[in-house]
Amino acid sequence: MTFLPELADRLTDVARRNRIPGAAIAVRQGDMLAEAATGILNVSTGVEATTDSLFHIGSIAKVYTALLVMQLVEEGLVDLDEPIQRYLPEFGLADAQAAAAVTTRHLLTHTGGFDGDLFDDTGRGDDCLDRYLAVVGGARQFAAPGELFSYCNSGFVVLGALIARLRTGGWESVVRERLLAPLSLDHTTLYAEEAIVFRAAAGHFEDPETKQPKLTSPWALPRALGPAVSAISAAPRDVARFGQLFVDRTPVISAMTAPAVPAVNGTLVKHWGLGVMIYDFAGTVVWGHSGNHRGQSAFLRIVPEHDLVIAASGNRGSALQLSDDLVDVLVTELTGAIPSPLPVPPRTPSHVDVAPLVGTYRGPSVTLRVEPADTGISVTSLPSPQAVRLGDRETTDRYVHYDGDVFIMAELGETGDHPTITFVGGGRFLHDGRAHARVD
Repeated sequence: MTFLPELADRLTDVARRNRIPGAAIAVRQGDMLAEAATGILNVSTGVEATTDSLFHIGSIAKVYTALLVMQLVEEGLVDLDEPIQRYLPEFGLADAQAAAAVTTRHLLTHTGGFDGDLFDDTGRGDDCLDRYLAVVGGARQFAAPGELFSYCNSGFVVLGALIARLRTGGWESVVRERLLAPLSLDHTTLYAEEAIVFRAAAGHFEDPETKQPKLTSPWALPRALGPAVSAISAAPRDVARFGQLFVDRTPVISAMTAPAVPAVNGTLVKHWGLGVMIYDFAGTVVWGHSGNHRGQSAFLRIVPEHDLVIAASGNRGSALQLSDDLVDVLVTELTGAIPSPLPVPPRTPSHVDVAPLVGTYRGPSVTLRVEPADTGISVTSLPSPQAVRLGDRETTDRYVHYDGDVFIMAELGETGDHPTITFVGGGRFLHDGRAHARVD
């Protein structure tokens, strides 16, 4: 009996309906493997997507980095609750007192409390991670270490510097030696010059006027961001093979996957472990991570009780439908676990006093302006010049009251769902997975 014989047709249907130029998926359960690919890798060249094709995995790279950190912990080289300055004395922040208190655990759980989207280019040299520490030295502190979850790419770059400092060679060398080689991941690359000899996907965003896919440029982010988001390109089968490490609940895996902090403004993600997303499925435990990188999206789901790992990638930015319409549906079909339903706006939104929430909120890459609007609020996103260069644009969206301190976008967002935002501390923060501190 063929495992998931209809997988190719289902992937093609999801990609077509959601205007994803190309996609691939791998499903591993026990000794069985099903793979499929559809579409094209690049709208300019028309190169066909195959199961061997490489896609950027984006922030799934954080799981690789977290595992390497936990190996250091297992060997007694790192204590999760010691200040990171014990191992990286030059680590600093704009708030020196906060910097002295930040621990490895804070970085793994996105609770360092400092600006998390610092995408500065510190060059291609082997010293790029050490030079990035100087960039973080000017990072704004918006919360005390350990106080608040806020997704933090910068913290995982610091963890990459920690790995490079305590091992031989750079972060990429350690990934290759301790993960890629032992697992025989021969369709995983760490540099653009390695990916170019494979079928490699280009990223795309949908033109808001023509609704047609457009290529993103550049293909990759700076090298220093590799431990957080930018380096790894892989065929889904390799990502699924990596995910199988988590099926065996070793002490390291158990530590990584135990709920550590609740997800603020979470929908399907309810808790964070140490570098791992813990999903809200009824019936069983589901772990993993999602990733977005320069017009590409990737999803990893691990269901240890059913020996199931699913990895999928598509070459359109924020292609959540690939997860919602296929990956999570397969989890349900193969395990019986049911994901929590995505929120939708109420038919008749309740009227609440939004005056305490009106104001301006700032993060490292965007300023958010909240104003009163009919039955709710409008949120205008003003990206920083650096974010504009990376493809972000100004938007204004209407939100209505959903529940408690949570507001939900009234219309469908670019990702095909209704994003939510949460006001924390009576309007001290606007939280959309990242904490944006009020500045007025």
